[in-house]
Amino acid sequence: MPAKIIDGKKVAEKFLKDINKNIKQSKEKPGLAIVLVGKNPASEIYVNFKEKKAREVGLYFKRFNLDKNVSQDGLLRIIDDINQNRKIHGVIVQLPLPDQIDETLVVDSILPHKDADGFTPVNLGSLVNDDNRLVPATARACLELIKSTGQKIAGKNAVVVGRSTIVGKPTALLLLQENATVTVCHSKTKNLKEHTKNADILVVACGKAKLIKKDMVKPGAIVIDVGINRTPNGLVGDVDFDGVKEVAGYITPVPGGVGPMTIAMLLDNTLNAMEIGKGVRF
Repeated sequence: MPAKIIDGKKVAEKFLKDINKNIKQSKEKPGLAIVLVGKNPASEIYVNFKEKKAREVGLYFKRFNLDKNVSQDGLLRIIDDINQNRKIHGVIVQLPLPDQIDETLVVDSILPHKDADGFTPVNLGSLVNDDNRLVPATARACLELIKSTGQKIAGKNAVVVGRSTIVGKPTALLLLQENATVTVCHSKTKNLKEHTKNADILVVACGKAKLIKKDMVKPGAIVIDVGINRTPNGLVGDVDFDGVKEVAGYITPVPGGVGPMTIAMLLDNTLNAMEIGKGVRF
């Protein structure tokens, strides 16, 4: 029996409605700033979509479009201004950045309580300590999509393919918090199939088009595909969707799976950041 498709757009809409409701009830309007350096086509599309959804739910939104040749000091000055702006509660610096910019230094310059992406050392460290403050949005998206299936997570074998700080590691930590038994695989893992075939929950975020094939997936597994790979035939994920859907129990499509949910989590992080900034949760 083919897998049930996890509709990321549908799940995200439920969160967006709740965010809009909370904003309407709030005495203060949460503000989100996005900094975009250069004219990377993929980044521009993604930022445009973030802006569209932010305005739809009622956030105050400010966008900073910077020249690709901006200096690191120039970018840091802009971030410092945003940090001091009381109307802005959440900050996103769209990655990747040009070669002359040190991404780590830029991320570290964002105040932890305004870190809508959840990438600063303070927020990542809190996650390691099971103290979730502002959690990386894609990792949150993966967990919420898994929960949307209604399947129990505790006690299940979960495998995360990919160990990035943005997705793989925080997703593994969130699954550990849900009492799954977690294995993290990466480019040096021997016999990847042996691990993925044992996964009740499989999250793939490695950036290799259609890496995970039908014979690598346990029948009935929940498969979350984070990958977005541009090919001559359009966007594809890290999972061979057509083949894997024949054996999985649940699967996210690409596009329309993790992407929309990630944006919903970014906006929810902004709302949380406003409360954190008031000293409510930080």
